[in-house]
Amino acid sequence: MAAEEPGADSGETTHDVQPRNPWTALPWLVRTAVLWSACLVVIVAGLYLLGRIALLLAPLAIALAATIFLTALLDPVLLRLRRLRVPAALAALLTVLLLLGILVGVGALVWNLTASQFDQLSQELTQGVDRSRDFVTSTLPVTDAQLDRLISQAREGLSGSSPDPVSGARTATEVFGSALLALVLLFFLLKDGRSMWHWVLSRMTGPNRAVVAEAGRGGWQTLGAYSRGTMLIAAIDAIGIGLALVVLRVPLALPLALITFLGGFVPIIGATVAGAVAVLVALAANGPTTALLTLAAVIAIQQIEGNLLEPLVMKRQVRLHPAVILVAVTAGTLIAGIAGAFVSVPITAVLWRIIDTVQRHRATATLAVPAAPAG
Repeated sequence: MAAEEPGADSGETTHDVQPRNPWTALPWLVRTAVLWSACLVVIVAGLYLLGRIALLLAPLAIALAATIFLTALLDPVLLRLRRLRVPAALAALLTVLLLLGILVGVGALVWNLTASQFDQLSQELTQGVDRSRDFVTSTLPVTDAQLDRLISQAREGLSGSSPDPVSGARTATEVFGSALLALVLLFFLLKDGRSMWHWVLSRMTGPNRAVVAEAGRGGWQTLGAYSRGTMLIAAIDAIGIGLALVVLRVPLALPLALITFLGGFVPIIGATVAGAVAVLVALAANGPTTALLTLAAVIAIQQIEGNLLEPLVMKRQVRLHPAVILVAVTAGTLIAGIAGAFVSVPITAVLWRIIDTVQRHRATATLAVPAAPAG
């Protein structure tokens, strides 16, 4: 008899046992959560790094943000001048001079009318805070000593963070340099921005060129609509609240309207802070009745703005959910302070428009691919 092979068994068939992949052993819900969490971590880390780099290069980042914002705002003026056959360089120069004329004129007018009133505004706010403090101590279980302790801690924090003269001079120099750089960049972007964009597109080939072209065009239209719409809505809010303050005979109506206009560039939070300042001044100057009427006027104007003006002016291409706006403004404030609060919402709106355009292109391309024949 021939010797049997080791391991041979006439009644059984030997199968190779493959090791099981631990990843495939996980439930699909866990795998999906892990992948989405990893992508979210990468995106947040990238945005955080970009924010830190922008913070380190704050003067340059602020100048670039202001330049792009102003270019989108002034682009219709440039196009109108170009339709009148004005040369590109001269049209860009006239547009920049128009901007400077408006800024200097409005600044001089507001300064002449309100410079003597800002000290009074500070006093009115102090009196409003004192009345609010009396209201808090009389209605809530908070003592004067506890409030004094909180106020002293806040004052110590502010005094400890106040800049020295050298730091103040450096900050002033950086602000002046950023403003000058923004004006120079604004001239060149108005003059050569479209040729720069065409140069970028010429370096791309294949279907990606059409996607990038449409995404860039959509993002630019969104930024332009946002900049012009925000300025228009902020001006309407300032005029409405200013007229309400004049009717209610609240002092410092023009400075408060100016604060409202500037606050309009920070959605939700800016309008809330500006309205609170107006209510405090009304409380200090004319008492609680006028303060309540001022609060009602502010709420009514903001409701008209949010439910009527914003959908009409902004259109759907720049509309964001209030929760998204709050998260964007908070993140921008934490990363870059006041400047981050100003630029966070337009950046979010532009990114959303670009992502939406790319997704629509992919969906269209998927539908356009013919199905493979069966068999």
